[in-house]
Amino acid sequence: MHTPADFSPAYAAPGTLPPDALAFAFQDGNLVVCGDGDASSVPRLAELQAAGVTGTIHYLGELGGTACLAITLPGDALPPGFGSRGLRSLFFRLPEPLLSLAGRAFQVVEWDRTHRYCGRCSTPMRDKPGERARECPACGLVAYPRVAPAMMALVTRGSTLLLARAPRFPPGMYSALAGFVEPGESIEDCLRREVREEVGIDVASPVYFGSQPWAFPHSLMVAFAVEYAGGELSPDPAEIEDARWFALDGLPPLPSSLSIARRLIDATVLRLRAQGVAAGTGLLE
Repeated sequence: MHTPADFSPAYAAPGTLPPDALAFAFQDGNLVVCGDGDASSVPRLAELQAAGVTGTIHYLGELGGTACLAITLPGDALPPGFGSRGLRSLFFRLPEPLLSLAGRAFQVVEWDRTHRYCGRCSTPMRDKPGERARECPACGLVAYPRVAPAMMALVTRGSTLLLARAPRFPPGMYSALAGFVEPGESIEDCLRREVREEVGIDVASPVYFGSQPWAFPHSLMVAFAVEYAGGELSPDPAEIEDARWFALDGLPPLPSSLSIARRLIDATVLRLRAQGVAAGTGLLE
C-alpha cells in the first residue's frame, strides 16, 4: 500500500488524456474492474469510454510513464464485462502498485464526493486552480483531501507482545493497538492516551517504526513499538473484545502482510528473538 517507486504524482492533467490511462473508477465505494475473481484487472480509460462509462475525472500522475486517473462514477448499472469490488477483497489479487494507487484514488474520489458543498455556508464548491483543493466561491473556504493520522502501538513486556482484537476482526485474529489522533495531541500523547483508554496500562519509550497510508477511508497509520510501564490489563469492552500478552512462540492469527501492523509485529518478533539469543535467555520468560 506504499507509493510505487516509479509513480510520479501530479494534479494537473495533460491537455488530452491518453486512452491507455489506468482508470481507477469507483462506484458506491467499490473499484470498477474488468473481469471477476482472480482475473480482475484495472480498466483503461478507452475501455470505459467505449462502454459509455463516464464520470468526474481527477488526474493522479504517472505510473512508469502511464497516466493514472481517479474517477467518480454515478450509481448506474455497469455494462457487461465490468464489475465492482471492495478494495479489501482485492488484496493479493491486484499487483501491489495498482492496489496502492487504487487506495490513493479512493481517497480522492471520497473527498470529491463529500466536499461538493461548502461546510460553512452550503454553497456548491468548485475546483481551486493550481492545487488539489475545493474552494467556496461565496465565502472562500478551501477544502483539501482529508488525511486522518492514527497511531499504532505494539506494546512489549520483556519477550512478550500485547495483542488485542476488536469485535470487527476476523475470528481469532489479533493485532497491535491503534487509534486516531485528537485535536491538540502529539503522536506521543496519542500513544499514551489510546493504550490507557483501550487496555488500561501505561507505556513508555516509543520507537518509531514506519507509516502507511490506509484508505479505509482516509487514514495515515504511524506505527511505534512501545514498552510496558505499569498497570493491569483492563480492556475497554466498547472497543476491545480481548487483549492478552503473547509469547513469541505462541502468537495468534495476525493481520495481512499488506498492513503495517503485520510488518511491525514481524519486525518486533525478529528483534526480540535476536536480543534473546544475544542474552542467552531462550526467550522463555
